[in-house]
Amino acid sequence: MPKPNIHPDWYPNAKVICNGEVVMETGSTQPELHVDVWSGNHPFYTGTQKILDTEGRVDRFMRKYGMGSSKTVRPELPKDNKNNAATD
Repeated sequence: MPKPNIHPDWYPNAKVICNGEVVMETGSTQPELHVDVWSGNHPFYTGTQKILDTEGRVDRFMRKYGMGSSKTVRPELPKDNKNNAATD
C-alpha cells in the first residue's frame, strides 16, 4: 500500500482534450489534459505525412541502398577465377 498523504490524487478517467473536444480518457494525476497534438490528428498516424525533399536526398538514399524503382540496375559481381588459376 502507498504511504498516506504523500502521493498525488489519481484520476482513472482523466479527459484528454484537443482543440476543445474530448478525444480520449486515460489515467492521470490531473483530471484534464490539454494537448495540441494526439495520434488522431498527427500526420504520421493519419497517413498524410509528406516527405520534403528539396535537395534530392531521399532519391539519392533510395538509389544508393537499392530501394528505388525496378529500373535500378545493380552492378555485376566479378566472377571467381578459381579454374583459371595457375597451378605450380
